[in-house]
Amino acid sequence: MMSIFSRLHLVCALLSFCTTGIQAGDSFSTCTPSKADTSQPRLVRSGASARISVNGEKMLILGGELSNSAATCIGDIDEVMPRMARMGLNTVLVPAQWDLIEPVEGQYDFTLIDRTIAQARANHLKVIFLWFGAWKNSMSCYAPEWLKVNTRKYPRAQTRNGKPLEIASVFSENVFQADCRAFSRLMEHIAQTDKGFNTVIMIQVENEIGMLEDARDHSAEADKWFYGKVPDELIRYLKSHQSTLHPTMAGKFSGRSGTWQEVFGDDIYTDEIFMAYHYARYVNRLALKARTIYDIPLFVNAAMNSRGRLPGQYPSAGPLAHLKDIWHCAAPEIDLLAPDIYDTGFKGWAAQYALPDNPLFIPESRCCANSGVRALYAIGEHDAVGFSAFAIDQAPEADTRHITESYGLLRQVAPVLDRLKDKKAQWGILFDQQDQERVITDGALSLTCRHFFTLPWDARATDGSVWPEGGAVIARLAPNDYLIAGSGVVVTFQTTTEKQQTEAKSLGEDGFADNGEQQGRATAKPFTGKRMGISYVDEVRIDANGQMQYLRRENGDQDHQGRHARISVGDYKILHVKLYEY
Repeated sequence: MMSIFSRLHLVCALLSFCTTGIQAGDSFSTCTPSKADTSQPRLVRSGASARISVNGEKMLILGGELSNSAATCIGDIDEVMPRMARMGLNTVLVPAQWDLIEPVEGQYDFTLIDRTIAQARANHLKVIFLWFGAWKNSMSCYAPEWLKVNTRKYPRAQTRNGKPLEIASVFSENVFQADCRAFSRLMEHIAQTDKGFNTVIMIQVENEIGMLEDARDHSAEADKWFYGKVPDELIRYLKSHQSTLHPTMAGKFSGRSGTWQEVFGDDIYTDEIFMAYHYARYVNRLALKARTIYDIPLFVNAAMNSRGRLPGQYPSAGPLAHLKDIWHCAAPEIDLLAPDIYDTGFKGWAAQYALPDNPLFIPESRCCANSGVRALYAIGEHDAVGFSAFAIDQAPEADTRHITESYGLLRQVAPVLDRLKDKKAQWGILFDQQDQERVITDGALSLTCRHFFTLPWDARATDGSVWPEGGAVIARLAPNDYLIAGSGVVVTFQTTTEKQQTEAKSLGEDGFADNGEQQGRATAKPFTGKRMGISYVDEVRIDANGQMQYLRRENGDQDHQGRHARISVGDYKILHVKLYEY
């Protein structure tokens, strides 16, 4: 048995390991880029979609966000980064924590940042750092102790009844200057150590910013701003963008100048709009400074206003969809407003952020067995910048397997999707037990897409099991030529005239009528037009050049004798479907 002294020695050794930097001779030490490449990561927009450009090449982010404390120790970083690479990610989202970077005011330690970057390079990963600065999930829990304890210099937000909150005041210039100094030093360090390597491809500014307990800060300084006039820049912006305002904002904005209550009304949603403007201005000032140091993409993330909660019950005033106009006005230096999706209704939340003025990027989504098909849907339907599951380092293999499988498909199809000239020839489908079907009309062709369990022969469809979600990317490569990449879906192809004339019939697994029914010999209405048939369904893989490689033919029982293309629940495949008319 280990003695108490041996145990203490081991603990001390581990603590020493977790607090030392990369030493000379380590295999992860910083080196000079192998070739000159000064192009910095960029967000390249194309219509309503966008991609991160790295070294001049577009990249689809197949990400995972580490749990909050997963990168607070060198030993943890060394363990987790190779594991993320084996899981099939190309990007890891990693907290950059103010309290660990500046534990003593004016003294900076980038040991953990350096180790993260070095391990990412060693494992061929990209990094998105998340600045946990003045606010994280509304709270100031990652502010260093020296700032927390000095509330006179660094004041807190207050509730309506004067209770101070663990939330640094957005109206404090001292808070901003301290936050900005640390954030600027982080950006300087990244520029010095990573420029030319382009390991760090994007930065999140703060985390799930917003007010809790009350919709706004009621401190004396906040009240002074609240009872003053709405800034002219915001009035001008809302007037000039009236045709594209979010419906909630359009209903709140009076169109005239005045105080916040005179312009937007006297309710808690006006309180939220007021705070959103000031949070966004604060973030924009950080972003402006960052861009003068190292100009790479910047984004902010939002905790959703779900489950009927009111402002203050969720982190109000963050970059929420109904506040997008405020954030776009006051924080134009921010490239993306991004949703953190944990609640049910994934498709609805994603749609709120996939907008002409805001390409979709999902930095956090619940890590679960449905994450894989949700990623497929987000990229297929909204051509998302990328997808990331949260706390992926802590998730069981039963869940992460689906992400690995899904990302494997997306790596293959991404070059094909990027080559599509017509983005209207690309769709995403996502189904569950309540939302089982979607009909896609593609010119004269109808694609009836359903959850795999709508077929009659899997026992889990009817034995009371909760249906796993099914989803896929569908792309038209050419007329009558489709690619389906996904899991748990079935797709039927018909001409639109055929679909209008076809009655839904229940067929058994053998393809014959499920049950005998009495039918007469009355003359049926004559069929008109053409039908769509399946020439073949092939399972394929797609190589690094975007060329399809044949794996096997899915005919007979596998395509239900030419009736559909399907991928079972739990399987992840790419199907190439050729059609013909007759």
